[in-house]
Amino acid sequence: MTDTSFDQYREDILGRANVADTPELIAYYKRLKELGTGALWTVANKIEPWEPVSTSVPWIWRYKDLRNDVMKALELVTPEKAGRRVVFLENPGRADVVAACGWLYSGLQVMGPGEVASSHRHSASALRFIMEGQGAFTNVDGHKMTLGANDFVLTPNGAWHEHGVAEDGTPCIWQDGLDIPLMNALDANFYEVHPDLAQAVSFPIDDSTATWAGTGLRPAGHVWTKAYSPLLKYEWAPTYEALSKFARVTDGSPYDGVLMEYVNPHTGGPVMQTIGASMQLLRPGEKTKAHRQTGSFVYQCAKGKGYSIINGQRFDWQERDIFVVPSWMYHEHANASDNEDACLFTFNDLPVMRALGLYREEALAENNGHQPVLTWS
Repeated sequence: MTDTSFDQYREDILGRANVADTPELIAYYKRLKELGTGALWTVANKIEPWEPVSTSVPWIWRYKDLRNDVMKALELVTPEKAGRRVVFLENPGRADVVAACGWLYSGLQVMGPGEVASSHRHSASALRFIMEGQGAFTNVDGHKMTLGANDFVLTPNGAWHEHGVAEDGTPCIWQDGLDIPLMNALDANFYEVHPDLAQAVSFPIDDSTATWAGTGLRPAGHVWTKAYSPLLKYEWAPTYEALSKFARVTDGSPYDGVLMEYVNPHTGGPVMQTIGASMQLLRPGEKTKAHRQTGSFVYQCAKGKGYSIINGQRFDWQERDIFVVPSWMYHEHANASDNEDACLFTFNDLPVMRALGLYREEALAENNGHQPVLTWS
């Protein structure tokens, strides 16, 4: 059987279109519906597609368009009344579940000097990526961390946490990333406010990085039994230094440039059970080839400027812009500068894909690995 004849067989013989409606079938379907049932052949191609068909669409949120409205929230609501003062990012294809992409939620949170949100915990795993401001901090199960621009901090599922800004700080904005839609889809989401509304700082400030951030070193005598990373804050300076050093000795990935994953230093695995994260560096003028993966990706430009082509649509980005790549969509990236690095922070659901044995990756074979640009955003 040739490829062409197989495709025709797949569509005509196995597909829903092969079964034409008749008065008898229509009456039959109506009867099944009344019984709370249905005929599989009427929905087979919908519930079991030949390959992933994401309802998420490639999208970009440009920081210059959002920043003023995010800051405006400082005047309109307080953390006490709002719970969390956040402007969420809604993918047009995922508005029903308030997701940025796939089963991943994201939003921009803003807090002013002296403000502290009440301590809480939830089933959803969460992360923060600091975008601007001075004096931000997070307290996770008694581990208080000071935060600066491009720092990446974890607030894992089930861990008490609260955020704030020091009295002598400036308004701070950070990107939140959570798997709230996944938890809701699994009917497993819980949310709880701390009985005292705040938790004590039980360890020296920034003890997490002081203990676990030694490059290639593991602290002797420290036992860690939790499923998430004991390194709760990943600082920007050592991250960029590591990328720069690696860039000097590697050609990098043809699809992602110089890519490094944030890992749990205790296990070498992902930082949390359901959310992974990485930072990639594109050298001046670098253009990657296109590939696609099972998994959803939320990107933020941490440095420089460039563009990405996602399923034939070009998105130009610069610092603080956020864009998404839905599952199984071809994507490639390019650094638009001839003299400056571009860096992209990403969080994703790859730990879920890999744990369930669902991860798959495929390179684009045509056109020397590059997509034609069909539209420009």
